[in-house]
Amino acid sequence: MILETVASAACASAGLLAYAVRGRSSNLLAPSIYRGPQTRTAVALTFDDGPSESTPELLEILGQYGVPATFFQCGANARRLPDIARGVLEAGHEIGNHTENHSALYMRPPAFIFGELATAQDSITKATGVCPLYFRAPYGARWFGLRTAQRRLGLKGIMWTCIGLDWRLPTERIVSRIVSNLFSGSILCLHDGRHTQARPNVRPMLEAIRQIVPEALERGFEFATISQLLCPTQPNPTQPIE
Repeated sequence: MILETVASAACASAGLLAYAVRGRSSNLLAPSIYRGPQTRTAVALTFDDGPSESTPELLEILGQYGVPATFFQCGANARRLPDIARGVLEAGHEIGNHTENHSALYMRPPAFIFGELATAQDSITKATGVCPLYFRAPYGARWFGLRTAQRRLGLKGIMWTCIGLDWRLPTERIVSRIVSNLFSGSILCLHDGRHTQARPNVRPMLEAIRQIVPEALERGFEFATISQLLCPTQPNPTQPIE
């Protein structure tokens, strides 16, 4: 009986930790948001791991429809491609923090976590001239120490309502996943890069976006940055450097 009780407690603890680290709606390790208000038919397109050499093509597609998005950039990529990083902002989109090197934060000490976020803030700020207000953890995995890091840097955590799995699925399945999760307030996660790789292949995502955007617009959805989704009256989705 004692062994069964101990085993049950261990399983429960493991389940709670797994939820704390990866659960979309979890705020146990750091505050985060996985969907916006459901009071209007707005959704947020978000892109992780960029900027990359393919980001300009994505900006062109979004620009054809006048659709804003939020790009969670890796600091190393922003330093490598500052013109493209800045071009995201100049095209009217929002920029968020996705750590400096896309390092997994779980099982890492608080100092490492803070360093990844703080260095990315500096890299992105130097490349674009704005300081991100939002943060998304690589792999959606949070860990002890992230709450303090976010608070010290003034970052609000953002998860997702649906992730497209666009790094491994073909275009038609990416489209199916995203379109089936078009609900008021949905935060949709795709990728315009692959960690910190140079010239990553994101072609399936680009072809998927060509289908997802017109489909969503036809259904009556509007697109918003994270700032606009969470606060519809927000006039400026970025924090300019004084």
